[in-house]
Amino acid sequence: MTTQRFAVIGDPVNQSASPRMHGAAYAALGLDCTYEAIHTVARDVDRVVARLRSGELAGVNVTVPHKQRVLAFVDDVAATAAAARAANTLVRSEGRVVAHNTDVAALAQELTSLLSEVEPRRGIAPWGDVHALVLGTGATARSAVVALACTLGVARITVRGRALANAGAAAALEAELTPLLGRDGRRSSLSLEPWGAVAETEREVTLVVQATSLGMRGGDAGELARDAVDWSSLSPRTIALDVVYASGVTPFVAAARARGLRAADGRGMLARQGALAFELWLRRPAPIDVMRAALAG
Repeated sequence: MTTQRFAVIGDPVNQSASPRMHGAAYAALGLDCTYEAIHTVARDVDRVVARLRSGELAGVNVTVPHKQRVLAFVDDVAATAAAARAANTLVRSEGRVVAHNTDVAALAQELTSLLSEVEPRRGIAPWGDVHALVLGTGATARSAVVALACTLGVARITVRGRALANAGAAAALEAELTPLLGRDGRRSSLSLEPWGAVAETEREVTLVVQATSLGMRGGDAGELARDAVDWSSLSPRTIALDVVYASGVTPFVAAARARGLRAADGRGMLARQGALAFELWLRRPAPIDVMRAALAG
């Protein structure tokens, strides 16, 4: 049997824990598969997609900054990627490349798990009265908006981004996000804010999602994400999720915990989206406990 080769592409990509996570899953199940990190600049994204289409690669994950760009080079876009207008998983099917987004489901699952730990008696569907704050305007932030609005059905979403100080950029993002807010005839309300802590907003927020790459190795400092939130104004019931994972506690998570909030970094979400990608590629249940353990170190 020919070894199946999987990969993650990004720029940078050497910080990715996906090779360790997927490698542990393959070893646990005795699969003849490999997983590598391929540093890919923007001009080479189409070449990697071509390698997948030809069968040289069996599946590809996509990380920053290519989650939106990659859609231009695939053959088909699954509903998950179409909804978020971003893809993190590419699947080869009968010689065609299909773009999927497993970030949306993974983020919704992770937030639901965090909420159940804080308020176990309220079950898994108390989202209708939630005001969520999303930090960031990139592909992961868009996935967060889709997860919050379409999967969880939160009432209000505020997006706070560094680009939003520019009125033209803010208007363009609002036009792009507004169609993503509907769910079963209901719509989440949307507001946009420029970067920086806003006590008035934080007093109304019960969920904060840090959806930028701030703090990722090779990127800008994580303190920038920490300082974009007025922690003292948040309710003690607020949940905080940082999609970034690091060898230690991220500044965002440290600030949340100092306030006494239930907070988590991105390892749980990474394991969940990786398990969903595994199942799309190999059409068998993923050993998610093994994948979690591989990320725990």
